[in-house]
Amino acid sequence: MTYRVCFVCTGNICRSPMAEAVFHERVADAGLDGLVAVDSAGTGGWHEGEGADPRTLAVLEENGYALDHTARQFHASWFSRLDLVVALDSGHLGALRRLAPTEQDAAKVRLLRSYDPAADPDDLDVPDPYYGGMDGFEECLEMVEAASDGLLAAVREQVEGRAA
Repeated sequence: MTYRVCFVCTGNICRSPMAEAVFHERVADAGLDGLVAVDSAGTGGWHEGEGADPRTLAVLEENGYALDHTARQFHASWFSRLDLVVALDSGHLGALRRLAPTEQDAAKVRLLRSYDPAADPDDLDVPDPYYGGMDGFEECLEMVEAASDGLLAAVREQVEGRAA
């Protein structure tokens, strides 16, 4: 059975597609490609149907990541098919937990940077780079990469637990 992870930010054109691309690469490198599915969405539908922000694509490409992306909005009905919903900031965390139909679904929502042992536990938000320059997108990628190893370890544990 496939373990399903969905990354969520506001509009699904910057942070969450970046996290999707990085984590998909980590999953493939770990040989878990057929066991873990990775996608992303936004809390709102403002950019639904659009591609990722060109700055997101540029930073990903510069760092060796590929992304084929169309923005979409997260829906409460998705909780039933997802194992883990990864919020990029505390605003998304709250919105997703309020949207969750059950307490069990709300418990599936985690902050991405909670998987980064070096992150300040009082500041786990990945800042929105949309209104800034390229340095914000580069910082976003650094934060996503730093959390991805811990996230991969947690997902691997869940996947291996299912196989046992």
